[in-house]
Amino acid sequence: MIGGGLARGLARKAAIAAAAAAAAFVAVAALGATIYYALLFLLPPLGAAALTALVFALVAGLLAMSLTARSAAEDEEDDDEPEGLGERAFGLIRERPILGAVAALAGGWIFLRNPALATMVAAAFTEGRHGRKSRSRSRR
Repeated sequence: MIGGGLARGLARKAAIAAAAAAAAFVAVAALGATIYYALLFLLPPLGAAALTALVFALVAGLLAMSLTARSAAEDEEDDDEPEGLGERAFGLIRERPILGAVAALAGGWIFLRNPALATMVAAAFTEGRHGRKSRSRSRR
């Protein structure tokens, strides 16, 4: 069977992820119950439930704010212009994977038709910082 090992591997990873999610759910539910029962010593049941919900809402809000702050910081870092052709190609594949796959297939087809072009593209991808250093050394 073609891909049988791949399907088994994916099923195993999905089962592990489901088990981890179930364990996290149980842990959060147990934490909520612990907070609620601890607050019952100080407050009536309705107040303990409200305060428990407030604690979880605050934690969720802080988590959401920290994640959005991280993504905003990553967006600012991504504003830099890529230097070489390789970095631009990698950025294209990361942002638009379908377009990257189509470009790779088209490039493969062109390279099959003209192998000399593959050498020129390989040279362009490896040129970058290495090419600039060798030029500056030759000027000295």
